[in-house]
Amino acid sequence: MTPAEQSLKAAEICRLAPVVPVLVIDDIAHAAPLAQALVKGGLPALEVTLRTPAALDAIRAMAEVPGGVVGAGTLLTRADVKAAKLAGATFGVSPGSTPALIEACAEFDLPLLPGAVTASEVMALLERGYTVQKFFPAEQSGGAAFLKSIGSPIPQVSFCPTGGIGLKNAADYLGLKTVLCVGGSWVAPKEAMVRGDWAAITALAAGARALRA
Repeated sequence: MTPAEQSLKAAEICRLAPVVPVLVIDDIAHAAPLAQALVKGGLPALEVTLRTPAALDAIRAMAEVPGGVVGAGTLLTRADVKAAKLAGATFGVSPGSTPALIEACAEFDLPLLPGAVTASEVMALLERGYTVQKFFPAEQSGGAAFLKSIGSPIPQVSFCPTGGIGLKNAADYLGLKTVLCVGGSWVAPKEAMVRGDWAAITALAAGARALRA
């Protein structure tokens, strides 16, 4: 899968909803009901970060939930890409990019949303064929105003900003022409998962879905 083909698939996934939940799952028992709650609320694209021992098993469980499109976040190495693909991930997200990571995603046919935060990084990925990229860390790097400035001279690239984005500022990003969706963890608070309050998570997802008609 070429970078251009990866970006076409990434764009398709990003357009499913205005928000892609960024999920940190510690307990595998939370995986399936969490996915069900988010999909029910209108957020089908789910990013499970590879930050916990339960992450790969969570991807396996969530991949079985009807209507969900499950990806793996925090891809850093070829081993991460291979493990994510074998677990059932249908897309990958990385905080940055390296030649080895890009080659691995091509090898394992895993659409990658590579991270970039400067104009040079965005341009370097565009040269390789990535027209859809992750802008990370969004708020810490200047927020929506900064991304608007980058997007103006590089309109060929669309973004999924992630990092410090919540209900209060998501609309600032979604209002930009170059933004397809945003990534955020606010729709799946840990406290609600621990309580098993899936109805609350469905309500948060529905609110996020309503950010863009």
